Amino acid sequence: MPSVLVVGYEPAAATGLIPGVDPDAIRAGVDEQLARFAERGIDAALATVVADGTAEPALVAALTERPWDVVVVGAGIRKTDALVPLFEQALALIHRHAPQAAVAFNTFPGDTVEAALRRL
Repeated sequence: MPSVLVVGYEPAAATGLIPGVDPDAIRAGVDEQLARFAERGIDAALATVVADGTAEPALVAALTERPWDVVVVGAGIRKTDALVPLFEQALALIHRHAPQAAVAFNTFPGDTVEAALRRL
């Protein structure tokens, strides 16, 4: 069974940091995508982080939980200028702790499955 880890910015912490974010809509979109992964027989999990000292240990724990086929890095982390250091950190940690995983990027929560499928 293929496995996908989705790494995203914690929706509740994104208010004010990511313009126009609706934490409830983000969470609903992510939950919908996790259900779509399950429908396709893909084992998927979510790891959310915030830009503080907890990001690295949270990412390392998620990345080393099992061998992932794909790690999808969410658009909130990738497209937000203030989060460039977190984006760089995430990529470095993926490279170090899940070198077998392909890396994919979504453009919003609703295309997370498609992003992963491009790399599976």
